[in-house]
Amino acid sequence: MFLIFGTDLSEKVTNVVSFLCTFCGADARQEVITSSTRFTVFFIPLFSFGTRYRNQCTNCGAEVALTAAQARHSLQWSASH
Repeated sequence: MFLIFGTDLSEKVTNVVSFLCTFCGADARQEVITSSTRFTVFFIPLFSFGTRYRNQCTNCGAEVALTAAQARHSLQWSASH
């Protein structure tokens, strides 16, 4: 029997907010990106593990790691503004 399994990295933009970047100093869009590593069998994703969040400036490309609570807070903040 031949079994193909492995992992796959999935990234998606969860939220976009606009504020002053601490690296370049520009008032630019900041993307909150969710990265999940998925376990696959025969190229079918079964479950996700190792979810990470980061904030990326669209002007300079600088990235800052976020916690899950900070990512949720960005969604709440953008919904209220």
